[in-house]
Amino acid sequence: MADQIVNKVAESGLITLDLEVYLPREIIVEFDLANHLFMGLILKEKEFREAMKQLDWEQYRGKMVAVTCSADAIIPMWAYMLVVSYLQPVASAVYQGSAAEFRKQVFLNRLSTIDATEFDDKRVVIKGCGDQPIGEYAYFEITRILLPHAKSIMYGEPCSTVPVFKKR
Repeated sequence: MADQIVNKVAESGLITLDLEVYLPREIIVEFDLANHLFMGLILKEKEFREAMKQLDWEQYRGKMVAVTCSADAIIPMWAYMLVVSYLQPVASAVYQGSAAEFRKQVFLNRLSTIDATEFDDKRVVIKGCGDQPIGEYAYFEITRILLPHAKSIMYGEPCSTVPVFKKR
């Protein structure tokens, strides 16, 4: 009888979790308050309010918008409140901070929707290599989520893993 090829990875009972699935695919655009400051430093209330009224908010329709200020200026709280009052009706989501911070927040929110009980007493491999860069924060968070549930947690690929955690 000829030797049969056995896929030991498929028979191992390992569950591979690919974090790329939770990355935001939507484009996140920034609304920079610095573009509406007098001399790039000062927010003048009357002029700012008028600029907000005149702005074409439709350009943000259906988009995820991060509201930030790239200038080293003191921005009154009401200015952010005014901007979100215009953005909320048109944007799909708004966030105060940079686009990178928003992307991280969306990613973490999506990770938090994982039903960790699906991994009860399972051997889980957190996929380590992919097409998109994923920050350390994501690996930290998924490990935190899975620790109370998984039998073991590994990092890498099913054929080559680094053990991280094993229930005793």
